[in-house]
Amino acid sequence: VQDILVVENQRVQAGAEVIKLDPADAEVAQRQAEARLEAAVFQLRERYASLAQYEAVIAQRQLSVQKAQDDLARRAPLAGDQTLSAEEVAHARQADKDARAALDVAVKQAESVRSGLGGVALINHPSVLSAKADFIQTWLALRRNVILAPVSGYIAKRSVQVGAHVTPGTVMLSIVPLDQLWVDANFKESELRNIRVDQPVKIEADLYGSKVEYHGKVGGLSAGTGSAFSLLPAQNATGNWVKVVQRLPVRIQLDPKELAEHPLRIGLSTTVTVDTHQRDGGVLGSSMPLAPVNSTQVLNQPIQEAEAIADRIISRSLAK
Repeated sequence: VQDILVVENQRVQAGAEVIKLDPADAEVAQRQAEARLEAAVFQLRERYASLAQYEAVIAQRQLSVQKAQDDLARRAPLAGDQTLSAEEVAHARQADKDARAALDVAVKQAESVRSGLGGVALINHPSVLSAKADFIQTWLALRRNVILAPVSGYIAKRSVQVGAHVTPGTVMLSIVPLDQLWVDANFKESELRNIRVDQPVKIEADLYGSKVEYHGKVGGLSAGTGSAFSLLPAQNATGNWVKVVQRLPVRIQLDPKELAEHPLRIGLSTTVTVDTHQRDGGVLGSSMPLAPVNSTQVLNQPIQEAEAIADRIISRSLAK
């Protein structure tokens, strides 16, 4: 960790820089990826040039074959009347065979090089595309040495310090979006028989007391009790089981305007009163929404910019 740009309880906007990491390793990795991309282009340039060379050799061998065939065609009729010796005609036939064999060798060599090139342009060759993808990956890794706030909220539980060595998955701080809070009301199971989704709710927080009253609605009931999801769930199959009244979390959605006027904090105690007269709602929560519940555009990276830089490196390598 090189720089910490926020302090505890500070409000940050989505996209703000909160932590900067030492970019030295990422910069070296990017230079290595750039060198590998240039090396891939140079190697392929040599292979494409060798293909052109073999094609020129093929053209030369074809001329040699044509010359040998013409020489043989002129000498073969003269062998019958003994104008030319049989040895000279035999030499012409051998020259024709040698020229054809040399042509076959050149064709096979060209086919071998051409099969490695795949019949595509240099910039579209898999080796170049793979090296280009590696460069883009290192470019993204370098940009991600700056940690951005994914959402707007308040800094809480900052545990990272300058000079600390962090690895992927290390929790450095938390950002709490206080405008997206809800209340988990842990009702007893005997109090749930008349609770339905979308029923109106009144909430009183101990933070403000009876002076402030929040209004919300039932968003849904949990699929299990707190004890069922605990680290060591109770085993009730024994003969010494004692019945304990269970509590089921009920999610209460708050009015955003009231929440903005009187902000709450995570973990506060509240008194929740549900009006159960209206019972036409469902017992369980609603089905999965089509749109994401939470999303952020802050983490999107300009891949097109990285591709443009890689294309410039390829063009520069081709011009050398």
